[in-house]
Amino acid sequence: MNLKWFLFVFLCFIGQSSEEADEVKIGAIFSFGTTNGKVAKIAMEAAVQDVNSDPSLLGGRKLALTLHDSNYSGFLGIIGALQFMETDTVAVIGPQSSVIAHVLSHLVNQLHVPLLSFTALDPTLSPLQYPYFIQTAPNDLFLMTAVADMISYFQYREVVAIFSDDDQGKNSITALGDKLAERRCKISYKAILPPEPISSRDLIVDQLVKVTSMESRVIVLHTLSITGLKVFEIAHDLGMMTSEYVWIATSWLSSTLDSTSVSPKVATSMQGALTLRSHTPDSPKKRAFLSRWNKLSNGSIALNVYGLYAYDTVWMIAHAVKEIFDNGGKITYSNDSNLNSFAGKTMNLAALSIFDGGNQLLSNILKTNMTGVSGPIAFNPDRSMPRPSFDVLNVAGKGLMRQIGYWCNYSGLSVVPPESLYAKPANRSSSTQRLDQVIWPGQTTKRPRGWIFPDNGRPLRIGVPRRVSYKAFVSEEEGSGVVHGYSIDVFLAALKCLPYPVPHKFIMFGDGHKNPSYSQLVNMITVDVFDAAVGDITIVTNRTKILDFSQPYADSGLVVVVHVKKTRSIAWAFLRPFTPLMWGVIAAFCLVVGTVVWILEHKFNDEFRGPPKKQMVTILWFSFSTIFGAPRENTVSTLGRIVLLIWLFVILIITSSYTASLTSFLTVQQLSSSIQGIESLVTSNDAIGYQVGSFAENYLFEEVNIAKSRLVPLGSPEEYADALEQGRVAAVVDERPYVDLFLSTYCGFQKVGLEFTKSGWGFAFPRDSPLAIDMSTAILQLSENGELEKIRKKWLNRKVCGGQSSAADSEQLPLKSFWGLFLISGVTCCFALLVYFCLMLHQFKQHFPELTHGSTSRTIISHSVRLKKFLSYADEKAEISANRLKRKRMEMENP
Repeated sequence: MNLKWFLFVFLCFIGQSSEEADEVKIGAIFSFGTTNGKVAKIAMEAAVQDVNSDPSLLGGRKLALTLHDSNYSGFLGIIGALQFMETDTVAVIGPQSSVIAHVLSHLVNQLHVPLLSFTALDPTLSPLQYPYFIQTAPNDLFLMTAVADMISYFQYREVVAIFSDDDQGKNSITALGDKLAERRCKISYKAILPPEPISSRDLIVDQLVKVTSMESRVIVLHTLSITGLKVFEIAHDLGMMTSEYVWIATSWLSSTLDSTSVSPKVATSMQGALTLRSHTPDSPKKRAFLSRWNKLSNGSIALNVYGLYAYDTVWMIAHAVKEIFDNGGKITYSNDSNLNSFAGKTMNLAALSIFDGGNQLLSNILKTNMTGVSGPIAFNPDRSMPRPSFDVLNVAGKGLMRQIGYWCNYSGLSVVPPESLYAKPANRSSSTQRLDQVIWPGQTTKRPRGWIFPDNGRPLRIGVPRRVSYKAFVSEEEGSGVVHGYSIDVFLAALKCLPYPVPHKFIMFGDGHKNPSYSQLVNMITVDVFDAAVGDITIVTNRTKILDFSQPYADSGLVVVVHVKKTRSIAWAFLRPFTPLMWGVIAAFCLVVGTVVWILEHKFNDEFRGPPKKQMVTILWFSFSTIFGAPRENTVSTLGRIVLLIWLFVILIITSSYTASLTSFLTVQQLSSSIQGIESLVTSNDAIGYQVGSFAENYLFEEVNIAKSRLVPLGSPEEYADALEQGRVAAVVDERPYVDLFLSTYCGFQKVGLEFTKSGWGFAFPRDSPLAIDMSTAILQLSENGELEKIRKKWLNRKVCGGQSSAADSEQLPLKSFWGLFLISGVTCCFALLVYFCLMLHQFKQHFPELTHGSTSRTIISHSVRLKKFLSYADEKAEISANRLKRKRMEMENP
C-alpha cells in the first residue's frame, strides 16, 4: 500500500513538472470590479486564447494567465504580486493603480520581472528609478499636455483642479500645472477628494461648495469613474453645470461612457463636458476585435480603449518571450541571496526567486515594433509611446459623446486624424490649432467666459491716486467721497460695456498733500491691498513685469516745456523769413531770368530794344518786377514765355512762403533759452523740473542718465510756471496730457523738440487677471463708437493759450527748402538758351553762307569776322534780317 502511494505521488509530481515546463506564466493585478478592470480581464483572456491558438508562436508552450483581484486595496495588490513571484511568473500586467505601481516597482526591480501597465500612468514613474516598470499606454504627462493645450486654445487663464488624493492624481495635476505655466496659465485652486472607494457624498459636496466661491469657472476633473460620476451628479444639484462653467474631464470619463450605461440623471448632469480618449487609429485588426467583443463579453460590458491596450500588452509579452526561445534561451530562476536570511520564516520570502531571463525579456519588450489592435506599438528611448494622441470629445445628451477634434504631441489640436499629419512638417502655431463647435453646459454654443468675481461679498477694491494737481484726470469731492475725472469716466464707461456686473469701490491712495507715487500704487496690487488700480497710470516696462494692463485709453509720452517771450520788433524784421543765402540766390535768379528773357526777346520784341543804357534798365526792371506779379513788358517769343511762366510759378511759391513765415515771425513767441528738446537738456547742466509721483524722475535718471542733483520735483502747474519764469529750472519734463492741460491755462510757455517716449495710460490688474482682457475689449469698443473721444472732450477739450505754439519756434527758411524750384527754373533757362542759339546759328548760316564756307588759308581771320558778324546778326532786328535775306534771294534768282 505504501509503495502504491509513493508511486502515485511521484507520477503526480512528474506530471506537474511537465505541465509547468510547458507553460509560460504571466500574472495580472487589477480591481476587477471597476469598468477598466472588467474590460481588461476579458481582453487579456482573449489575447491569451489567441496566442495559445498558434502552437508555433511559443514553440508548443502555452501562455498561462493568472488573475489577482486587488479590490481597490494596495495591500491586496502587493500580496498578489508576491504570490506571482513565488510561482515563477515571467511578467506581470498591472497594477491598475499608480500607488501600487510605485511599491511593486521596487519588488520587480529586485527580482527582474517586467511589470507592464496601461492604467498606472503616473508621469513620475521614471524608467531611471524603475527600470522594470513599463507603461504600455501614453502616460498622463501627454494627457495633461493635451488638457493644457485645450485650455490655452479656449483662451482661459486660470483653472480649478479636482482630483483624487493618490499618487497618480497628485502627480498628474502637478504635471498639468507645469504645462499650464508654459502657456501663461495656472491652477488657481486645488480641490482634493479621497481616493476610491472611500470618497463620500458629503466630502464631495464640501469641496464643490468651496469651488463655487472661486473666481475661475474652468474645472479639470481628474479622478476615477465612481468618484467622477458622483462629482458630476452633485455639481448638477449645486447648479454648477450652467452656461458659466467649463468642465474638462480626463480620460476616465470617456472610458466609462464607452463601456457602461449611466442613469439618465447622471447623463444629464455631465452634458457639455469635454473629455479625452487615447486615440487608436482604425485598422482591420481593430475592426476584427470589435466584431468579436460581444461574444467575448457576452454583452456584459462594451469595449473601451483600455481593452485594446490590455489585448496588445499580452501580445507584447508573447512576442518578447518568443524572441527568447528563438535565440535558444530558457525560462529559469535563481535564488536571491539577499532573501536567504528569511528562509524558514512564516512569510517564506526565501521562496521568491530572480528571473534569470528578466533583463533579456525587458530588452525584447522595449524593442517591440508591431501593429496591434490599438495601432502601431513601439517605444522611444525614454520608454514613452511614440506620437501619443487623443480624441477630443464633447459629452452630448443621454451620455453620448461626439468627437470635435484630435490632439497629438506632434501638431497640437486639429480636426483631422493625427496619422494624416505625420507626413507634413510639425506645426503647433496658434493659427493652426482648431476644434469643431462645442456645445457647452446649458446647451449653448457660446463659449463661457470661464470666470466670475468670487462670491464672497467683497466688491473689487480699486486703488485711485489722490491727486493734488491736474484734478481733471482724477479727483475726489470733499465731503461726499465721490470720485470723478477723465480716467474715472473712461473706467465706468468700460464697465458698462462688459456683459456682467463688476461690484467695486474706489479707495483713494495718497496723503492729499502731494501727488502719490504711482509705482507704490501699482505695487499695492501685488501685495493684495488693491484688486486693481484706476487713474492716469502710465504703462511702462517695469510695471508690466509684475502686472497686467488694459488696452491704453489715452496716448502719452514725455515732452519738454520751456518758458517763452515775445520777440522784440526790429527795423529789419522783414528780412528774417529767409536766410542770407536764400536772399542772395533769389536776387541772382531774378537777374539770370531777366537776362535770359532779354536775350530771347531782344531780336523780336521792340520793348527789349534801344540804347544800351535803356536795355540795362529794362533787364533790371523786368527781373525784379516779376517778384510782384507779371511785368508790364510783353513777351512775344515762345521760349521767352516758357521761361517766364516757370519763373512766375517759382516766385508764387517763394512769396507765399515768405508771407506765411513773416506772419509767424511777427506773431509767435520765441524761446528764452537755448533748450531745443531732450538732447540739449542732456548735454547741458541746467536744472530740470518733473511732476511729483510721475515716472519721469526714474526715466530721466535711469534711462537718460541725468544726475538726480539736477532733478527738481514740482507739485502743481503753479509751481511749473513759477520755476520756469524765475529760472529755477531751464525746462520741465512731463507727460503730454499734463502738458497740454498746463499750456491751455498758462501763457508764455511751449513744448520744444519731439515727444521722446511713446506710452499710454491704462488700468492696472493683477497678473493673469481675466478682467484686464475684457476691459481692453471694452476700451476698444469705446474707441470705435466714439465714446472715448466724447469723454476726452468733456474733461480735456480746452483751447491752447493765445499765441501759444506747440511746435518748436519758427525758423528761417533755408535754401534747401526751395532748391528743387530753383533747379527747375535753371534747367528751363539753359534749355531755352540752347534752343535759341541753335536757331540763331541755323539762320546765320542761311543769311551768310559765304562766311560759313571760307578757305582754310583765311581761317584765323574768318573766326574773328564770323563772331562779329554773328553778334551783329543776333543784335539786329528780326524784320531787317528777314528783308536782307529776301533781297539776297531775289538777286540770286535774277543775276
